[in-house]
Amino acid sequence: MCKQDDAPDPVINACNGMRCGETFVGPNSPNKPAIWTENWTHFYDIYGNITKIRSAQDIAYQVALFIVKMNGSYINYYMDGLFVVITSYYDQAPLDEYGLIRQPKWGHLKELHAAVKLCSDTLLYGQQSNFSLGALQEAYVYSRDNRECAAFLINTDKVNDAEVQFQNRTYQLPAKSISILPDCTNVAFNTAKVSTQMSTRSRQKAVELDSPEIWKEWNEAIPAFDDSLLRSDSLLEQMNTTKDASDYLWYTASYQQSEDSQSVITVNSHGHVLHTFVNGALIGSFGPFSYKSLLCDSSCQTLLMNNHYDKIHYSSITTQIHLCHHFVSTGNSRIQAFMERRAAGLHTVTIQENEVVKNLTNYSWGYQAGLLGERLQFYTEEGSSHAQWLNFNSSSQQLTWYKSKFDAPGGNDPVALNLGSMGKGEAWINGQSIGRYWISFHTQDGSPSQIWYHIPRSFLKPTDNLLVLFEEEIGNPLGISVDIVSISKVCGHVSDSNPPPVVSWRREMPSQNKHEKHHGRRPKVQLRRNEQELQLYYISCFALTEDDNNLHSGIQYTVLTG
Repeated sequence: MCKQDDAPDPVINACNGMRCGETFVGPNSPNKPAIWTENWTHFYDIYGNITKIRSAQDIAYQVALFIVKMNGSYINYYMDGLFVVITSYYDQAPLDEYGLIRQPKWGHLKELHAAVKLCSDTLLYGQQSNFSLGALQEAYVYSRDNRECAAFLINTDKVNDAEVQFQNRTYQLPAKSISILPDCTNVAFNTAKVSTQMSTRSRQKAVELDSPEIWKEWNEAIPAFDDSLLRSDSLLEQMNTTKDASDYLWYTASYQQSEDSQSVITVNSHGHVLHTFVNGALIGSFGPFSYKSLLCDSSCQTLLMNNHYDKIHYSSITTQIHLCHHFVSTGNSRIQAFMERRAAGLHTVTIQENEVVKNLTNYSWGYQAGLLGERLQFYTEEGSSHAQWLNFNSSSQQLTWYKSKFDAPGGNDPVALNLGSMGKGEAWINGQSIGRYWISFHTQDGSPSQIWYHIPRSFLKPTDNLLVLFEEEIGNPLGISVDIVSISKVCGHVSDSNPPPVVSWRREMPSQNKHEKHHGRRPKVQLRRNEQELQLYYISCFALTEDDNNLHSGIQYTVLTG
C-alpha cells in the first residue's frame, strides 16, 4: 500500500493526512479497500513552531466521514516523522510520549469506535442509501432485510448548528458534526459532543542537579588539519561524508596569510548551525538556518569575526581554520523523493584579505566526521573513563561535555529531564540517548520549543544513573532537574444534550429479539485517576489534586441527576 493515487495492482492506494474523509480520491480499483494508513492526530511539532492542537472532535468527524463517504474499512492513527521535528515528536497523540492516556482525545475516539461497532453488521451487509437533509446536511442510511437499520446524520456546515428531520423525528446537529444512530432512531454518539473526561498533566521536581560538586566537564577537542585522515581539494557533501555516523562534520584548512593582515571569512552553508574557530579560538557561531530551504542565502550570510566582533587580526603566517558544521538529520529527510539532489554541508568559503577576496571552496580541506567524544563514547560508563574530566567551571564554553549521576525517583510515574537551562546538544542516560535538545531555538512567542525530555524507566537503575550531555552552545547544567510526570487533575463536562455513553447500549438476551438494542437514559461522564472512579450525571466539573486520598475529600462538586 502507498499514498499514490495510481498505485498499480496489487498495491493498494491509501490516504495519509488529517482530512481523508474529504480529500481521498478513493480506491483506484473495485477490488481494493479504502484505507487510511496515517490519520495524523496532531500537527507536526517543529523547532521554532508553536504547538497546534488538533481537537478530538475534528478527528472523530473525519473518521466517521471517511467510513460512510469513502466506505472506509481501515483507519490507523499514526504520523510519520518530519524534518527537524522536536524530540517529543507526537506528544499530543491519544497516547502521549510518556505512555499516559491523553484525554479527551483517547476517550472520545474510543466512544466513536464503540458506536461504529454497534453498526458493524449493518455497515458490512446492509444496503447504503444517501439523501439530503438540508443545504449542508445529509444522511447515510444502511438497512437490511431483517429490519436492522443504522444511520449517520452529517452536518458539513462549519459554523452553524442545524435542526433536521429524519424518519419523522427532529435531530439537533452541531456545526461540523456527525451523529451515529445504530438503530436509526436513538443517537449513540455525536462527533462534536465530548462526554469523556479531560485531564491535566503536570511535572514535579524529584531530583535537582544544582550542586557544582556533582558535575564534571570536558572540552571537545578541535581537530588539526595535519591530523586529518580524510582530505579533499573541494568542500565535500556532509551526508555522504559522515555516513550517518554523526550530525557533525569538521572542515579544517591551513591557510597561508600575510602578517598583520586583516581578514573576514564568509561561509555559505546547507545546514543548521556553524561554529567557526581560527587557530583554536572560537570567533563566531551562526544558526539556526531555515529548516525548509537548508540554504543560507544572501540575507543570512555572515561575516564571522573575532571575540570582539571585529575583523580577524592574524599574527602568524600559517592560520588554521576549523569549521564545525551541524546538520540535524532527523525525521524523514532521507526518504523523500529526489534525495540524490539534496545536499548538506558547506557550500562556499571565501576570505577577504584587505581588499582581495580569495575563494577557498576548491582548496585543500581536511575532514573529521563527528566529535571525539562521540567516537570514544563518553556517554557510556566505559567510554567516560577514558576522558580526563575536570571539575565543573561556571565559565563554560561551547562544545563542552558534562557528566553527573543521580538516583532514580521512586514510584512508577514517568520520568523527564528538565533541560530548560541548557542551549543545544544531546543527552544520554546510562549510555542511551534520550534525544537532541535545542532549548535556544525559540518559538515565535519567545519560549523554547521543548524543555522536558522523557527518560524511559527501563533506562534507569535504582542508583548511580550516568547522565552525560554534549552542550554545543552555552548552557548551565546546574539548572537541570529530574522530574516526575503525572495526571494531576481530571475534569468532566456533560449536559442533557449529550448522548449516553456508548457502553450503556446492550443487546437483548439471545432468547429475545437479538436485533433490538437498549441504551442508557442519562448522559454521564466517568472520571478516573489512580484507579478511582466517579460517575457524574448531567452538568458537573470535578478537580482532583495531588493531596487527595479520596475522590470526595475536600472537594466541592455538583451532581445534577434531573
